[in-house]
Amino acid sequence: MDKTLILASSSPYRREILDKLGFAYRSKKPDVDETPLPTESPEALVARLAESKARSLADHFHNALIIGSDQVAVLDGLIIGKPGTKAKAMEQLQHASGRCVTFLTGLSLYNTETQQVQTEVVPYKVYFRQLSDSIIDRYLEREQPFNCAGSFKSEALGIVLFDKLEGDDPNTLIGLPLIRLVRMLEQEGIEVL
Repeated sequence: MDKTLILASSSPYRREILDKLGFAYRSKKPDVDETPLPTESPEALVARLAESKARSLADHFHNALIIGSDQVAVLDGLIIGKPGTKAKAMEQLQHASGRCVTFLTGLSLYNTETQQVQTEVVPYKVYFRQLSDSIIDRYLEREQPFNCAGSFKSEALGIVLFDKLEGDDPNTLIGLPLIRLVRMLEQEGIEVL
């Protein structure tokens, strides 16, 4: 690959997913205000933030392809953020119990040379089991997912909270839709295999 591949993220989860492709890349945390705009839909928010993250690093890297990604969890049309505390995580999981939460992941690939950007929003649905307060409490004690949107880690013990998962790419749930990224890279003339 004649371009530098950049991941506009400091997330260890996104780095782990990108590692699967076997490309050399660099990662850098983007400096982007993630505050939703008034009346902005969750889909519009993640698309805007993914693209903003990718574009925010353009001055730092020339002849590069920059990957930006952003994710929100949505229940009843409202964004569920990172809980931050055990009490808030308990509340989020009680609300999600027996229901479907949709994760929307915005993905952008920005070519700093051509200034072309590809952006998509990829959904992934999580159907929660009926959860008792004692199950939620034990889960939160063991996993402590207080920095995760929706209060769970699907790549770990969080999987026991679900009835089923529905989507095209399980990597989407963790924050980087690899199937879509491979297609975007191919549009830039980069073959993974």
